Amino acid sequence: MLKKFTLSALVLAFAVPSYAQLSFGGQPYGDKAEKRGMPAAAAVHLPAVDVATLMQEDAARAAQGIKGPFRFGFEHLTDYTLANSGSWFTMPNGDRVWRLILHCPGALGINLQMSNFVIPEGARLFLYNAEGTVRGAFTAKSNPGHTEFGTAPLKGDAITVEYIEPAALAGQGQLTISGVVHEYRVLGGGMNADGSNRGYGDSGSCNVNTVCPEGDLWRDEIRSVAHVILGGGVCTGTLLNNCANDSTPYFLTANHCTEGNETNASWVFVFNWESPVCDPTENAPMDHSITGCDKLLENSPTDAAFLLLSSIPPMDYIPYYSGWDKSGTPPDSVHCIHHPSGDIKKISSSHAAPFDQQNLDVGNGPADCWHIPEWNSGTTEPGSSGSGLWDQNHRIIGQLYGGQASCSNNVNDYFGRFDLTYPLIEEWLGACGDTLNGFDPDAYIPVPLDASITSIANVPHTVCDADSILPVVTMKNNGEGDITYATINFTVDGIATGSIPWYGVIQPLQTVNIPLPVMHLAAGVHELKVFSSSPNLEFDTNPLNDADSLLFMVNNPGIEAIVHLELDRFGTETTWSIETQDGFTAFTGGPYVNSPDGYTVDEHVCLTHDCYVFTINDAVGDGICCDYGEGAFQIQDTTGAVLLDGYPEFEFSQSSPFCMNWVGVEEAVSADMRIWPNPNIGVFNVAFGDGAAPRSLSVRDALGRVVWTGNAPLGTGRLQVDLRNVSNGAYVLVAEGNGQRAVQRLVVQR
Repeated sequence: MLKKFTLSALVLAFAVPSYAQLSFGGQPYGDKAEKRGMPAAAAVHLPAVDVATLMQEDAARAAQGIKGPFRFGFEHLTDYTLANSGSWFTMPNGDRVWRLILHCPGALGINLQMSNFVIPEGARLFLYNAEGTVRGAFTAKSNPGHTEFGTAPLKGDAITVEYIEPAALAGQGQLTISGVVHEYRVLGGGMNADGSNRGYGDSGSCNVNTVCPEGDLWRDEIRSVAHVILGGGVCTGTLLNNCANDSTPYFLTANHCTEGNETNASWVFVFNWESPVCDPTENAPMDHSITGCDKLLENSPTDAAFLLLSSIPPMDYIPYYSGWDKSGTPPDSVHCIHHPSGDIKKISSSHAAPFDQQNLDVGNGPADCWHIPEWNSGTTEPGSSGSGLWDQNHRIIGQLYGGQASCSNNVNDYFGRFDLTYPLIEEWLGACGDTLNGFDPDAYIPVPLDASITSIANVPHTVCDADSILPVVTMKNNGEGDITYATINFTVDGIATGSIPWYGVIQPLQTVNIPLPVMHLAAGVHELKVFSSSPNLEFDTNPLNDADSLLFMVNNPGIEAIVHLELDRFGTETTWSIETQDGFTAFTGGPYVNSPDGYTVDEHVCLTHDCYVFTINDAVGDGICCDYGEGAFQIQDTTGAVLLDGYPEFEFSQSSPFCMNWVGVEEAVSADMRIWPNPNIGVFNVAFGDGAAPRSLSVRDALGRVVWTGNAPLGTGRLQVDLRNVSNGAYVLVAEGNGQRAVQRLVVQR
């Protein structure tokens, strides 16, 4: 049965799930100290670190097959408090502000360990760097039940710690920075301190991002995996379900990651750090975090650490609690989801059945393990330690202990056996048979038959220079039994476009990705709606979740434009958007980073022959000129012609209309084509030069929609076009042939 104190503790500690959030937004004062008349903050300069020696030690550990923790930083032990360090300043509103600059020469980033973190209700703590990146606000709710706290790395060799205490709370806060971690390796991407490059995905070329097709059948389990920051090292771990299915945040990782490390109240658990695209790998926010945990078990014989996170992950993290299998039956195939070398989340798979290996020692002490002979896709690396091993039934059977596997020699990895760990954690997980499925707290209560559409993917927000989309929809089984058939229906702009049958097997709480047929669309804003029907040729018990929809814009033909910004020193204040005249937001940009001298930004966007509204915003209300730099902004076409020349001395926001013309289109044969009369009543002549090459013709309206098509065979000298069926307005005639394009404007006027 479940351990009773755990359930009673849940009533107290997790009564308000939103308290699980690590940070709660807002802005510090000191990031714009110059504008607020604040004096410079006090600074401390920590010693340099010997990067070469640290790198050599890390390489030696990896060569032994030790896969965690992956060390990325060197921790300076410190004792900085609100009383013995930093400087205080009182704002006009009475807020007392304490600031301390921490400088680590040569550091790529800095993160903190705090041994005394007492923030009264109403006070706030922020971290920020010279670029203007802000972390926080950290409040009394950021680490409930603990007086220790830790942060994820913040880029740069200097960061500012700022504590804001309202006058009514004077003297109530306590803060002790006990560790300053000098980051000498970049987590995820950039350049290491030894000069070696590390881009997103450089954990090894064979590693596979979880967003790739290899992860399609593992979307739920991917959500249960977190990147664990333990001071200056990182590992991986997994949320585990319990027999009560009650969202208790139990967490499984490796004993060799946690053993001897007593700062568990300041460990940071980062969820959903995943590339948004398969290839190339791109970075993503690390703001879905939980700080702190309690150690429930550390067991060397199976290299297992079993933790209870300080808070339930909030629902906007979309958490999932993985199921498990304690039978000890060898699986047919396995998958591992992990953060190799502290990189963005990856997935690995092996088609070979693992086998038992007892009393194995790869440098972390002897342990009983599952031996993975080889990986068929992906691998593991230092930093993957503690990551879960799932069998073909999507159930955890172990966690990574170590091994020799790498992209260059992808054999021999070892996972501590969950079946041998389970008797030691049964009091928390409960007794409910040999297997337990995963738990999705956001899932609907199972009904007899429920096929839901959860998302539409593979449709860009703005489709450029194309007239078609190829959507992929995700269907989920929220019912009690398997779904083997469904009809997928789709409409565009409210008009039924088609339907397709789907056959397969989706088990309860599992999903499947379904490609839809190619859809050809005219230029403009469209709404795609997809809905399921007739699951298993029966009525859906819960029709309320059968549909999903998506707004997007087609720009065809697409015309490239450039948003040219000359930023002032405070780029973090600047954002912008481009909207259609009907209010559809086509593109957005910013905020940017701060810079002592300001800098130039060129953002390329794809528009079409239409008019738009460009809006630029400043968060503080002083525009981008002139007290803090001579800023400016323009919209240009690819020839350098200025379509919009903005006025930078605005306050909070300025909106300006501009129009795109048929520019940037190759017109090498335009001189060979002439239209008359122009304007006309809808009937006009087109003349071509002698010996003209064959070409295809089309007439398009101002939104790029094709209203007429035709052909000019080889040697055509003259052609008449009849457009009497179209409305008055501006159009373009497009002639294409031999890899070239000619564009001539025409006006129909009756």
